Amino acid sequence: MTTPTATKSTSTFRIETSVRVEIRATPAVIWKLLTDAARFPSWNSTVTSIDGTIAAGEKLALRVPAAPKRVFKPKVIAFEPTTKMVWAEGAAPMFKGVRTYTLAPGGAGTTVFTMTEVLRGLAVPMAKGSLPDFGPIFETYASDLARAAEAVVVSAL
Repeated sequence: MTTPTATKSTSTFRIETSVRVEIRATPAVIWKLLTDAARFPSWNSTVTSIDGTIAAGEKLALRVPAAPKRVFKPKVIAFEPTTKMVWAEGAAPMFKGVRTYTLAPGGAGTTVFTMTEVLRGLAVPMAKGSLPDFGPIFETYASDLARAAEAVVVSAL
C-alpha cells in the first residue's frame, strides 16, 4: 500500500476533497469490501454503521463518528461493479454532496483506489465553518480499506 494523501480545493460554492491509494489487491476484493454494508464498520473506522443495500438506485442510512447525531442518507446513483460507484445526497442548488469511488488497475497487480467528494451549492459558504476537515478522515478511510483488502489477499494465500 502506498500512503494515502488527501487533497482539497475550495471555492465560494464548492469544496472538493479527494484521496488516492495504491492497494495490493484486486478490484474484486476491494469492491466486495466497499459494497458490503453490514460489514463496513468492521474494517472502516470512519463509519459507525450503514443500513441498506449498497447497489444501484438504493438509499442508505449512514452514521459516522465525526457527526454522531446525524444520519446521512445518500442514494447510490452509479454502480459499475469493480470500477466505479457514486453516492449523492442533498439537492441543488442549495447543498448537494456527491462521493465518487473509482478502482483502476495499478502496477504489478495493484489497484488504485480514489475517493472524491464534492460539496456544492448556495449553502456551502454558510456550512464551511461547521464542516470537519475531510482530509484526515479520507486518509484514514483509504488506509483502513487498503489494510482490509490486503489482509484478505494474505489470508487467501
